[in-house]
Amino acid sequence: MALHKLLVDDFDDVSYKLIAIHCNLEDYRLAYLLNGSLELNLKRNKEDLDFNDSKSSYSFFEWNDKPHYVTWNLISNICKREEQSEYSAGLFGNSQRKVLKTYNLIPEYGKVDYFVKISYEIENVNEKLILDRLQNIPQIITSYAVDPLKIKSKDHLIF
Repeated sequence: MALHKLLVDDFDDVSYKLIAIHCNLEDYRLAYLLNGSLELNLKRNKEDLDFNDSKSSYSFFEWNDKPHYVTWNLISNICKREEQSEYSAGLFGNSQRKVLKTYNLIPEYGKVDYFVKISYEIENVNEKLILDRLQNIPQIITSYAVDPLKIKSKDHLIF
């Protein structure tokens, strides 16, 4: 009798495109510009994405383009939180101060401000056209495609 092994990697079906965006805009402003430039209808979800036992949360916008079988997501990659930190205050013992701590949704791309995830059932997404339109938005510093297979923390992109 033959024994068959199933590997988890066998189920890595990447049916989405991922685009990194560098910009200094607030999330709602970027969503507005993407809606205008790419003819989308992104809307902010009522709940943000929470990770690390709610230590970090990331804004999350979504639009389902049902006629084209495509789901668009805009996700922030950076979460900044104020946390209490103890430090030695010399003769007077320990004291606490607030420290601004930065978390990333995808740590391998710590400098990226936002990701656009384009999930599709039928591959009809023109990535080059999308990147060209993003480059035409003056407030976006740069944007580029990211290979989802090279991301170690790709499970953070499952919503």
